[in-house]
Amino acid sequence: MLSRWPIGVAASLLAAALALARGRALGRLIASGRPDPTRRSSGWARLRRELVEVLGQRRLLRFTVAGAAHALVFWGFIVLLATVIEAYGALFSPTFAIPLIGHAPALGLVEDLFSALVLVGLVTFLAIRLARRPAREGRRSRFFGSHAAVAYALLTMIFLVIGTLLVFRGAASLDGHLPDGGLAYLSRAVGSLLAHGGHGFAARTETVALDANVVVIAAFLALVPYTKHLHIALAPLNIAFGRDRRLGPLHSTPDLDPEHFDEETLLGVGQIAEFSWKQLLDFATCTECGRCQSVCPAWASGKELSPKLLVMELRDELFAAPVVAPAAGRPIVPGVISPEVIWACTTCGACVEECPVDIEHVDAIIDLRRHQVMSESALPDASAATMLRNVESRGDPFGVGAAARLEWAADLGFEVEVVGEVIDPAVEYLLWVGCAGAHDARARRTVRSLARLLQRAGVRFAVLGRQERCTGDPARRMGNEFLFQEQARANIETLERVGVRKVVTTCPHCLNTIGSEYPALGGNFTVVHHSELLADLVAAGRLPVGELAGRVTYHDPCYLGRHQRIFDEPRAVLAGTGAELVELERNRERSFCCGAGGARMWLEEPVEQRVNLLRTDEALATGSSVVATACPYCRIMLDDGVHARSAEDEVEVLDLAELLERSLGGR
Repeated sequence: MLSRWPIGVAASLLAAALALARGRALGRLIASGRPDPTRRSSGWARLRRELVEVLGQRRLLRFTVAGAAHALVFWGFIVLLATVIEAYGALFSPTFAIPLIGHAPALGLVEDLFSALVLVGLVTFLAIRLARRPAREGRRSRFFGSHAAVAYALLTMIFLVIGTLLVFRGAASLDGHLPDGGLAYLSRAVGSLLAHGGHGFAARTETVALDANVVVIAAFLALVPYTKHLHIALAPLNIAFGRDRRLGPLHSTPDLDPEHFDEETLLGVGQIAEFSWKQLLDFATCTECGRCQSVCPAWASGKELSPKLLVMELRDELFAAPVVAPAAGRPIVPGVISPEVIWACTTCGACVEECPVDIEHVDAIIDLRRHQVMSESALPDASAATMLRNVESRGDPFGVGAAARLEWAADLGFEVEVVGEVIDPAVEYLLWVGCAGAHDARARRTVRSLARLLQRAGVRFAVLGRQERCTGDPARRMGNEFLFQEQARANIETLERVGVRKVVTTCPHCLNTIGSEYPALGGNFTVVHHSELLADLVAAGRLPVGELAGRVTYHDPCYLGRHQRIFDEPRAVLAGTGAELVELERNRERSFCCGAGGARMWLEEPVEQRVNLLRTDEALATGSSVVATACPYCRIMLDDGVHARSAEDEVEVLDLAELLERSLGGR
């Protein structure tokens, strides 16, 4: 039987050499990225991610049919590694068996079962790709822009791996060489078909099919590192070094002081070599599945941004370039990516939430924005420049100024306590009003309702008044990291000086910035969202349960839901109103953006591309009389959408606090 081995061994050695060469080149490319000190998860956290996300296929299984098909193929390949060992052993001995396992009949059953399941998965993949092909669905197809030919080629190769395996095992069963006994029913069924050719035909078929199986496996091994299926090797690594919380805080550049800038200071990312090693690993790991694209509000509203195509373009730039010093690379914007792409992002995080291999698209986009703003002085439009100027000179993006910070509290019926030099120890919460709550008429109504509810529940609170300023969130998302840190350090100094212990805010953006991003700059404060506090007050009986009639639909704000994982508390508040909750089709972690995030609240947008109108249509389709939310910017965007879509005031957009107060007989 030694005549079997030359072709298979030669093909395997060649494939291994090609794969190792590609692996070394990729390793050097990824290692050339700048350091990322944030990847410090514990070993247990990484192991848990591997068990849950990789072996458990948790995120993929959320995608029902396609996810189940992927799980079948993934688990099938793990189980069928035993057949690979057996095939290589059979090159040298037709009776080879895996040590310790031997000729266990159960192994034959399991191998045949998973061979069949892999074939089911492959047929499902093919059906999905044909049904959702771009030629049929255009931009609505999540495969739009993906390398379809490569995908079909790899599917064919996987089919050939299973097909040649079953033919080899079927022929081996006729010669008594099938190592796994009589329970390998599928292999024996193939063998019964081959039996019609006679013994000599079966023997030749066994040798040819074995060689073919080993050669196809070797070809697959050689080609994978050069295609999107590289994720087979890189996805477990990328997931292992992911964040403990997928949508964690944006990374900070410590001590960002213009007086100490030099030619080595990186202000964002302008060239491919300036990304961190984890970001380069992200780009190389992309599977082109298009799940990020299918949930992106920018893509859905007809803009240029597709998170998938962005990552693919960055990956192509990485693979096309040698490992070079950053100064030798070409500018990413506009050399690789058009400016319109990076400014279209709302930083909602839907792409990150959906990605099955843990790619962090938002961080890369913000890094590209930072370079454009701080190094190139390039902004998307005049509105962006006005917003940044307002934050810098007036302390808020609206440009109103500190003198109006307390106007929202006029005629409340009680005096709102304003913090002086030091906060009174008896104060339970500092109410962080936020720029929208202080200066936008609709958001003011939310803060007024919350203040009255806290007063009714006996919660003592105070505000900073003129001492409060913008958290810096819109500046950071726009890419002006320096202005963000300037605002953040001033706020941290104020909060520490007055002795703040606990903060409550109606704005998820303020919640995310103060609670999740200030710690990197030394500001550690306990911050809660008003939905959390109100839910606690209702549960404790400090606020009674209301009796509000009617149907209410709730829109999950991106920065409250996906970014902060606060889903149940807002619904508990709605339950406290007595109203009937009608869920939107896209809710909780899969909620669709209102369009205001990523500082796009301050950018001009053509009517035909407005994200808020898409979300408004979804809300109106529920037939609810009230659209509830828990974010001032979501409220503004949805309210504008309702007025644009509805000629009459049949539908209201209200914050949870307003709705709860109304249910209790308030205004």
